[in-house]
Amino acid sequence: MEEPVLNAHNKDEFPPAHTAEHILNRTMDNMFHCGRSKVNHIERKKSKCNYVMDRALTEEEVRQVEARVNEIIAQDLPVTARYVTRNEIPAGIDLSRLPADASETLRLVYVGDYDVCPCLGSHVEHTAQIGEFRITSTSFAEGSFRIVFRLSVQ
Repeated sequence: MEEPVLNAHNKDEFPPAHTAEHILNRTMDNMFHCGRSKVNHIERKKSKCNYVMDRALTEEEVRQVEARVNEIIAQDLPVTARYVTRNEIPAGIDLSRLPADASETLRLVYVGDYDVCPCLGSHVEHTAQIGEFRITSTSFAEGSFRIVFRLSVQ
């Protein structure tokens, strides 16, 4: 198979945090039906994800999110990628954040059978490489709920 041609990727992510973002996004959407983060900033020391929500999560809900993300990490799921054309995209995959000039071939990143989304970024090979996920703060303003997280990478 020839190497697919994809759009250039201009970010240099920290793979454990970027993969944790995928798990957090799936967890937030599963629990609160808010979709994936609309704005995010993923870094080695601390990362932030903003979700479109009409309220702040309670402290108990925040701890439930944190616990669920850590449960998925502890499952040591494989993180894999698959190249597909646009007409091969599985149902339910949101393509709304793709740039207008996105290539016909897309890279789908799978976190086991927990999450799948189009992504060009760097990821770990399996979730146990992420380390412990900890939500360090949250805030809510004008329909946007922000989660700030850090990782304790082993």
